[in-house]
Amino acid sequence: MVYILMGVAGCGKSSVGKMLSDALLKPFFDADNFHSPKNIIKMKNGKALKSEDRTSWLLSLNQKIKKWNEARGAVLACSALKESYRRILSKDNDVYFIFLDGEKELITQRVTSRKGHFFSEILLQTQFDILEKPAYGMKVSIAQSVEEICHEILDELENTDAKRK
Repeated sequence: MVYILMGVAGCGKSSVGKMLSDALLKPFFDADNFHSPKNIIKMKNGKALKSEDRTSWLLSLNQKIKKWNEARGAVLACSALKESYRRILSKDNDVYFIFLDGEKELITQRVTSRKGHFFSEILLQTQFDILEKPAYGMKVSIAQSVEEICHEILDELENTDAKRK
């Protein structure tokens, strides 16, 4: 199983993902690290990626998810903002989406305080504009500490696993 932490920039995908991967004893990957140099330059210049910019990135991630599932699973931080993006990621893959949900004001504050990340506050509104919140998987409020978010996720995963058995 690959657990995909999703949401807009600044919602805590990487921080939560690293802690969750430690708890689950699965490797952590950040989808941002798989963007093409062209896409990164575009975002650094304050230009939002269009769906066509994301297609090859998403298809590549789909193949990586296959490999991670063949191994022992993983935790992936990936915006996965649109349903069509999530369909590409999950096609023929065993995935579980965890949506990190938060108020725009809180997330804006987080984005503006980050250092050394290519994503800017300017692009945040474009992410909120295209966000299609999933009606499946798990939804977690980010208005709590990273530790509390991880505990909530782990509790839910434990309950879900118990129900499957």
